Amino acid sequence: MSKSASPPPQGDKPNAPAPPPPPSWRHWLWAIAIGLFIVLYFVVPATKVSQPVSLNYTQFLGRVSAHKVKTVTLSSDGSAQGTLSDGKQYTTVIPSLAGSSLLDELETDGVRITATTPGTSFGSEVLSWIILLLPFLIFGYLWYRMSRGAGGALQGALGVGKSRAKVFDADQPKTTFRDVAGYEGAKREIAEVVEFLKNPDRYRRAGAVAPRGVLMVGPPGTGKTLLARAVAGEAGVPFFSVTGSSFVELFVGVGAARVRDLFAEARKRPAAIIFVDEIDAIGQRRGASAVVANDEREQTLNQLLSEMDGFDMSQGIVVLAATNRPEILDPALLRPGRFDRQVTIPLPTLEERVAILKVHCRDKHLDHSVDLSVVARGTPGFSGADLANLANEAAIVAVRHNRSVIAAGDFDEARDRIILGRREGSNVLLPDEKHAVAVHEAGHALVAAYSPKADPVAKVTILPAGQALGVTEQLPLVERHLYGEDYLHDQLAVRLGGRAAELVELGQGSTGAANDLSTATDLAVRMVREFGLSSELGPVGYPEGGSVFLGGGGAGLSSRPFAEETQAAIDKEVSNLLRAAEQRAVKLIEEHRDQLHQLVELLVANETVDGKDVYAIAGVPGPADADGGGSTVAPRRAAASASGKKGGD
Repeated sequence: MSKSASPPPQGDKPNAPAPPPPPSWRHWLWAIAIGLFIVLYFVVPATKVSQPVSLNYTQFLGRVSAHKVKTVTLSSDGSAQGTLSDGKQYTTVIPSLAGSSLLDELETDGVRITATTPGTSFGSEVLSWIILLLPFLIFGYLWYRMSRGAGGALQGALGVGKSRAKVFDADQPKTTFRDVAGYEGAKREIAEVVEFLKNPDRYRRAGAVAPRGVLMVGPPGTGKTLLARAVAGEAGVPFFSVTGSSFVELFVGVGAARVRDLFAEARKRPAAIIFVDEIDAIGQRRGASAVVANDEREQTLNQLLSEMDGFDMSQGIVVLAATNRPEILDPALLRPGRFDRQVTIPLPTLEERVAILKVHCRDKHLDHSVDLSVVARGTPGFSGADLANLANEAAIVAVRHNRSVIAAGDFDEARDRIILGRREGSNVLLPDEKHAVAVHEAGHALVAAYSPKADPVAKVTILPAGQALGVTEQLPLVERHLYGEDYLHDQLAVRLGGRAAELVELGQGSTGAANDLSTATDLAVRMVREFGLSSELGPVGYPEGGSVFLGGGGAGLSSRPFAEETQAAIDKEVSNLLRAAEQRAVKLIEEHRDQLHQLVELLVANETVDGKDVYAIAGVPGPADADGGGSTVAPRRAAASASGKKGGD
């Protein structure tokens, strides 16, 4: 039995809005069609041929003898046609045995003789009449559509005002909440809306009213659209899915017309869910200038606001929307009564990453050595889409090695491929360059090992990958949400450890520290300007700018909210932080030059060194839960201010 919703009783249907009056100029279409008919009648030659008189050969000879034939046109197939003396047309068939005697008789009687190929066929005449009637068919159809007011004027005839939403009933979608790993709180809030539409009496007894809209906010790839597909699979009511960009077209007013049509279709059901993906395409903050008062996007947004909570309120319709740019949405769209709930979909935690990996590895053959909890611990900051890509890349690595079973090393190689880029062979480096890169990466690793608050070293490699000539990878033992000042100072020292090793061992710096200097400077600037960790400036914050996308930094402010003297003080404090971090890193390297030489030799020989070997050379205890450096690879990418990829380029 189908689960499609049946139409509501007549008394429950809202009054449909009156269609716009048809344009008065539509009546001119008939005059245009008649004019085109007359023009084509005289242009198309087949329509100007009069009906000829049919004569047999005896009648034709009689007319010739009576001097009643004026002209004759002979065809190669034996047929003949011409004009009589009275002006009428005739046709006849001349036997092939007539010979030249007929021609002599025709010449004697003064008949003008011509020869030609066969005339117009029946098909040509039919085609000519079709061409003549085509204007009536086209303009008649347009007049009919305009008279009905379907979409208004020409837009109704072309159907551009119709909504492009995809309608699903409960039988079509296959995704359910079981396919969405983690996010139990978000699923609970969204499932509550679905439950309200299924069993409204349960909530009505307590006086609860269904929320008009639910806005899902989160970084890209966190599964907002997947949650919407799960709602389509779980709901027993019709589900309309549409993207925000599908409302905007070339013609002005099309977006508003599509919004009206979408809600009109939803009102035909007793209950429905409308999902608008990437709602920021039409929900952007409206400008105050009169120049853009009639902007197409603003008209579409105004219509959406009116449909969600206007004079004609929509009962039984819940709008589900998703965006990763909530800061640009119009305040009128976010107020209660339109979007009553905002559900945040953050980056997954460790437990959620394990559950997500299990979902994406269900149809893959994993080796017994693969521990998904270890893989999840090595992917902090990964979104659901990143984890799906990781599982797929690991399968590709296994196929590349002619295996159908995915091993733990395949996940390590896949992480390196995603984070760092394609791995190059070590032969791209000259011997001197290889030694310099080994010194640089060994400096990073040793400073991290001797810094008590720094993240543990997971792996050190001098194999070029992407734009990096070598990489020192670190992994936090726990997922940090708050960073202390001691941790940040250790991070500065670690990022400048490669340059410090070059200065101590090689006696000069190199271009390999360019990325380290950039990230260290960014961190120092935020420590001074945003975190208030400068004794010179004190507890004053000057944030650089808001984020455009969740999970990523936005552009800086166009004008600084402080004086030039303050900027000079900031520059001085940033320089002091970086100089102090470099001096600390140089001091650590000078105190442990023997360990630096051992690690450099091991890197040159093996090209890749595990974290446990780094701590063994340094002579300090490793991380408390270290179970092998290869199991902890990926740096935290989401919190770029406090952790991230370490190493020179």
